[in-house]
Amino acid sequence: MMPITKPLSVRTTLLTLLLPSGIVLMALAWIVHGLLLDRMSRDFVEGRLHDEVAFLELQVRQSGGQLDALQTGDYFEEVFHHAFALHSPTVTTISPESWRPLLEPLLETEQQGSIRVQGSGAAGAPSDILAYRRQIAVDGVPYVIIVSEDMDALRSSQSELHAWTAIVSILLILLLVAVIWVGIALALRPVASLQSALTQLQGGTISRIDVRAPEEFRPLVNQLNQLLDSLDQRLERSRDALANLSHSVKTPIAAVRQILEDDSRPLDTALRDEMARRLSHIDKQLETEMRRSQFAGPQVGKSALPVKQARDLLWMLGRLHPEKSFELTTDLTDEHRWPVEEHDLNEVFGNLLDNAGKWATHSIELSLGESANTVRMVVTDDGPGVAAENLEHLGSRGLRLDEQTPGHGLGLAIVRDIVQRYGGRVNFSDGAKGGLSVEVELPRKS
Repeated sequence: MMPITKPLSVRTTLLTLLLPSGIVLMALAWIVHGLLLDRMSRDFVEGRLHDEVAFLELQVRQSGGQLDALQTGDYFEEVFHHAFALHSPTVTTISPESWRPLLEPLLETEQQGSIRVQGSGAAGAPSDILAYRRQIAVDGVPYVIIVSEDMDALRSSQSELHAWTAIVSILLILLLVAVIWVGIALALRPVASLQSALTQLQGGTISRIDVRAPEEFRPLVNQLNQLLDSLDQRLERSRDALANLSHSVKTPIAAVRQILEDDSRPLDTALRDEMARRLSHIDKQLETEMRRSQFAGPQVGKSALPVKQARDLLWMLGRLHPEKSFELTTDLTDEHRWPVEEHDLNEVFGNLLDNAGKWATHSIELSLGESANTVRMVVTDDGPGVAAENLEHLGSRGLRLDEQTPGHGLGLAIVRDIVQRYGGRVNFSDGAKGGLSVEVELPRKS
């Protein structure tokens, strides 16, 4: 049995995703800050030590190598705040004296530049220093100059700064949580307004949703209003269909009933033909309204496969009219979809192709295509065509230009009704082969 998990709210989901991400980013920033701070501090100290060694070198050269004549000791420590060592074959000066165990071994080494010394156990001396050593010659006499920095004291200052950085990071995380919470609350205010509007809609206070929603919620509001429009249109169509049906069959039924109830008149052939004609009229009206009631119109989430449906219909009509050729022209794939309800598209295809099949001499062509905003279908035949003065009347309910052809004259009217419900258009014109060309365009978005 699968466990039932309660869906998370938008607020909880965003906090669950954003808060850990913010904490991880702050932690990474704090680590990078520590690494950069250590690197920058070392570079800065090395630069200062290098400059001070250069200063001492200048002093030694100006004194002609007389170290006793230099003003060092407390003066140098107070000005530069660094320990130093000066060594010549006759004189060695180290200040402060407590650093002697650390600096004396550096006087004997041959290494030049920056030197790191750690782990010294000398009393009164730091355990970690950074020294800069340079060996020079003055009048052929070798001299060694060393300037060093207490890295323990520097690391203590870095730790304090790093700690303050951690405190600021924590405060920023708390501020981030507050900002996220406020931002989510402000962003979800339209949802609360939408919920209130739905409650009013359910209670009958309003008939449409009018919420000033942000861009992300506008498609949802538009789809809900379109759904309400569709439901209203269906209700109106149902009422109209019932009214039309009642009005259409009332008189024929009354006439048939009068004939059947009249005992004085025998049912001769003329009366039987009249009754058959009346009943046929009733049957035609029932068929028309039943077909019209099945039209769905634009529906959210409904789509059809035009190429597949067209091929199926062409195959079936090819069997009904074996002496005629039905062809399909399209660049669309079999899996391509149109935003049209499947039954509605089938009615449009079926009526157009059936009408063309009745009138065509040899060939009927169905062309499918689309653009950025519309889908398009064109049915052409090589029949006798329609007179120019009658083109504008095609699609009118019950219109039949040739009473000898089977049918009720409802096919093109049904096509026009369906296309109008989708906000499209039907255009009748002369075909390239002399017959009739019917072009249907439907919007890609209803």
